[in-house]
Order: sequence, then C-alpha cells, then structure tokens
Amino acid sequence: MATAFKPKHQRLVLILLAFAALIAAGLLAAWALRNQASLFYVPVQFAADPPAPGRAVRLGGMVAEGSLKTQADGVTIRFAVSDGEAVVPVTYSGIVPDLFQEGSGVVAEGHLQPDGTFRADNLLAKHDESYVPRELEDMTAAQAKQTVAETFQ
Repeated sequence: MATAFKPKHQRLVLILLAFAALIAAGLLAAWALRNQASLFYVPVQFAADPPAPGRAVRLGGMVAEGSLKTQADGVTIRFAVSDGEAVVPVTYSGIVPDLFQEGSGVVAEGHLQPDGTFRADNLLAKHDESYVPRELEDMTAAQAKQTVAETFQ
C-alpha cells in the first residue's frame, strides 16, 4: 500500500531538499576556493608571519635600491621588496612592466618558495599621483586634455 504525502507535506519536503542542496553547494564552493584567496602582505608582515609555501599571496612594497639583478638567461630578475623595516627577496621570470624600477612601488603576486624567497608570477608596478605617461610629458595641459578627449571619442 502506497500512501501519498499530502500536498502541504510535499511542499515542505521540496523546500527542505532545496535548502539542503543550497547549503551543500555553498559548502562545496567554499571548500573549492579555500586556497584561491590571495592575501596581501607588506614585507614586515611577511617576515614576522610568512605564509605557507605554495599559498598564493600578494607582496607589496618598494623595490630596494641596488637590489635589481638580471640573471644570465636575460628573462629572470631578482630584486628585493622593502617597506623600510624588512626586506623580502623576490624572483620573477617574464616581461617586467615599464614603470618597474628601483625605488618604485610594486605588488608581486606569487608564492613563497621553501628556500625563503618569494616567487612572483605577476608584477604590478605602482606609480605616484604625479605620474604622467611618456606621450603626454612634453605637452601643455590643454594639449594633454585634448589628446585624452580624442582618445575616448
């Protein structure tokens, strides 16, 4: 003998199943993304409490003066990121941004290697509020404004 649920109970069961599925999907998404979050460190935080090797993080600071060295392969560079209190050695292989130089701000995305150096997968060069693109350096303010206006038309 098959007894059927009353329509009221059927709706309740469907709502409970949908709620359980929603919670399961949320937990599954959180579990899958647990290592994908990219934390931001400055060198003093990095030195005091380094992340686990292999964990994706961002390291921000200034490129230390005299630390920028190009390796023999011509693609790999080594430099140090400093915040005035601590220094973190960094290696990067690839094309560096145009604004990247000693004494400039940088955000390096990557991970800590077991030997204690930071392996950058991506470099973001930062500039200050007085930055002017090379193309606009020799223009007057009116010419620069006109050029920018033409760019967005």
